[in-house]
Amino acid sequence: MHIWVDADACPRPVKEVLFKAAQRVQVPCTLVANQAIAVPRSALIRSIQVGQGFDVADNEIVRRCEPGDLVVTQDIPLAAEVVAKGAEAVTPRGHWLDKDTVRERLNMRDFMEEMRSAGMETGGPKSYSAQDKGRFANALDRWLARHRTQK
Repeated sequence: MHIWVDADACPRPVKEVLFKAAQRVQVPCTLVANQAIAVPRSALIRSIQVGQGFDVADNEIVRRCEPGDLVVTQDIPLAAEVVAKGAEAVTPRGHWLDKDTVRERLNMRDFMEEMRSAGMETGGPKSYSAQDKGRFANALDRWLARHRTQK
């Protein structure tokens, strides 16, 4: 059981929740990014800086994750790949991505991309809120509890 974080665009409140949870339940947590990411001094928490380039961090997470691991990402194609490998994926807003929901999200992403390329103004994501942080923390706690009972 390992938590992998697509850390390039991961909100700071999510990282704080993850750091506390990793220490509390003694689960390893690795942040993967194209830039240096500061993490607390802990044998359980580390960061990996990968080279620059399209999907380099994503490819590293896919390569390293295993069935039963958790991947925190808002990148839908990355979520699809790790779910296909048997890992679980959750967004920083606390939404689970499984085989069914990731397919729906990929379709919506592709549709929105088509709309943008046709010149339609689609707006960006809402700013990260306290409710998002709470939903993420609750989702993480449920995953941790489920995996503690499976040990």
